[in-house]
Amino acid sequence: MPRNVRCGLIQASNAVPPERPLQEIKDGMIAKHLKMIEEAGKKNVQILCLQEIFSGPYFCAEQKEHWYKSAEKIPDGPTVQLMQEQARKYGMAIIVPIYELEMDGLYYNTAAVLDGTGKYLGKYRKTHIPHVAPGFWEKFYFRPGNLGYPVFDLGFARIGVYICYDRHFPEGARALGLHGAEIVFNPSATVAGLSEYLWKLEQPAHAVANGYFVGAINRVGYEDPWRIGEFYGTSYFCDPRGQIIAEASRDKDELLVADLNLDKIQEVRSTWQFFRDRRPELYHDLVDL
Repeated sequence: MPRNVRCGLIQASNAVPPERPLQEIKDGMIAKHLKMIEEAGKKNVQILCLQEIFSGPYFCAEQKEHWYKSAEKIPDGPTVQLMQEQARKYGMAIIVPIYELEMDGLYYNTAAVLDGTGKYLGKYRKTHIPHVAPGFWEKFYFRPGNLGYPVFDLGFARIGVYICYDRHFPEGARALGLHGAEIVFNPSATVAGLSEYLWKLEQPAHAVANGYFVGAINRVGYEDPWRIGEFYGTSYFCDPRGQIIAEASRDKDELLVADLNLDKIQEVRSTWQFFRDRRPELYHDLVDL
């Protein structure tokens, strides 16, 4: 029997204007996602991933200190606890990307990983932090991640997380593969322009180079008042051959669902022996330079 895993990605536009109170913004976006999580539950999704900083707009488009107040502790903050209830309700693992406040007052762009019983398995912190003006002031809000590249065992699948800008760096993508990831999720907030032509190039390449599935997520629409560009959706799943097997629309809120046959991983790796034929003894320059 094929080892099929039903996975889902949620792409969504911002629900409440950024000038509204922070709690109203968060409540509006969470309410939108709860409806789509319910839809995922009805479709028997086993692993669901939300978009980068899912509970609000992409606030890194501006530099204002009040956004720090939207950060939460993980896993004890209200958003992760609510998602634990949703995971238990639907028996569905959920990847929850939110703005994290660490106990010592540091801030990270983080994804919490919950299994289908609601158990908190751990988190991944975005490793590579861009500072591209105008509109991507992430270094104003986030410290670079410091947890490495963990892989989370759900019992029926081993998953990893890479967040948005991370996708431009093959080193972490390779580390996730070597750590045993079978599916890598990349929740993002990226706009049309310099990176759009790379959207369907880099991550399928990671899938091929490492022999795993990738779930790539992008939000949709323009976010006023910043309008730094169009978040162009087109979330997708690709297989270990780099073939896109399911794709969402460019401009609509959408739950994308696909059945991933994890047996294909071994089939591909048995053909393309990229892990076997590595030469790590010659790669020292990658960290020395």
